Amino acid sequence: MKIIIAGAGEVGFHLAKLLSYESQEITLIDTDRESLSYADNHLDIKVLKGDATSIVILKDARVENCDLVIGVTASETTNITVCAIAKQLGAKRTIARITNTEFITHKDEVGFTRFGIDELISPESLAASEIELLLNQSAFKDSYEFEDGALTMVSLSLSRTASFVGKTVKEAAQQFSEFHFVPIAIQRFGTQYTIIPRGDTEFRDGDNVVFITCEGGGEELCKMTGKVNAPVKNVMILGGSKIGYKTSRDLSLHNFNVKLIEKNKDVAFDLADQLDKVLVINGDGRNVELLEEESVSNMDAFIAVTGNSETNIMSCLVAKSKGVKKTIALVENMDYFELSQSIGIDTLINKKLLAANNIFRYIRKGEVVAMTKLNNMNAELLEFKVQASSKVCNKVIKDINFPRSAIIGGVIRDGKGFIALGDFKMQQGDFMVVCCLPKAIKSVEKLFL
Repeated sequence: MKIIIAGAGEVGFHLAKLLSYESQEITLIDTDRESLSYADNHLDIKVLKGDATSIVILKDARVENCDLVIGVTASETTNITVCAIAKQLGAKRTIARITNTEFITHKDEVGFTRFGIDELISPESLAASEIELLLNQSAFKDSYEFEDGALTMVSLSLSRTASFVGKTVKEAAQQFSEFHFVPIAIQRFGTQYTIIPRGDTEFRDGDNVVFITCEGGGEELCKMTGKVNAPVKNVMILGGSKIGYKTSRDLSLHNFNVKLIEKNKDVAFDLADQLDKVLVINGDGRNVELLEEESVSNMDAFIAVTGNSETNIMSCLVAKSKGVKKTIALVENMDYFELSQSIGIDTLINKKLLAANNIFRYIRKGEVVAMTKLNNMNAELLEFKVQASSKVCNKVIKDINFPRSAIIGGVIRDGKGFIALGDFKMQQGDFMVVCCLPKAIKSVEKLFL
């Protein structure tokens, strides 16, 4: 697949890195020589120095033969312009990164596809949505919804008190008469190795386990693991960034009690004018005395989304020490994900990863309607739509030649989620959620062509 990426910043470089690992033909365009030089030295890609809105530069990148153009520069105007021009020059599909979330809200009304823009993504909006979902699933470390929650991915760490530690997957499933959840990936404590579980796979103390749940599955998991999906009402947010603003606004509209702490006085006053349902406090969130004065110990959740990863991590640790049950930190360094279990913070989120997940589904073959990479695991979750031509169509699951390094998480039919067992028959129009290790992705894609 031939892909042009406009913008060699953090999102552009991360996308180029992930896509180059998959032997895609990548051309990275930017005006910054230093950023391009770094990418050229570290990745197996082509780089072009210049303005991505230049028709000459795009033609040099052979845009007329391009399958996908992704505009992820720091300027949304540039990204929109690049995509519009690229489409006119022959690019098959275009994706533009934007910061003004109004564009996404009104995209059908405005008709961006008429301008040549197939998809709009906002890393800030994705991060805010992820945070709200995590607060609504407070017992779990990570969460992702398919088809408005018909199926939900959740992850948690097992303690020795969990009822199925020491049991196999098959033995654990026998505790319930009906299946409302299924494990799809396990990472053993202290390792980076991802296991696709089978019936004889044993759950162990300290395992980080990812499950797919349908209706009722979350409650069953809490009951079996001793976790409590406590309602979150009072939230403290550190940082009046774009993510901080959008998260505060969205949560307050959904009846959360929100306190927002912002260090910059001018920014704090602007936020206070814009967020009439949010208590905005001008102060340094790293100051423990300030947090205590603002009753951090009475908060159900603490979310740190400043521009500094270390500030976010340290403030979350302070909040945790004061008894806050749910902590979420925004981090830029992907290496921190490997330390998330030992750091003691419930969830780390990363804008680059969220944006990449949203874009990656356009790279996969077959009709992929949703996709996410599992945090700190070497696996992907893909949601495929079953076509009449798909090899899985009209077959029962046990007769599908599925690779061992992939597992079916569930099926959505007519808006309802099912944990599909061996006798479940697939139909045209069904949506199947699959967890794959990288080596199995191509084999799985062929089943849905």
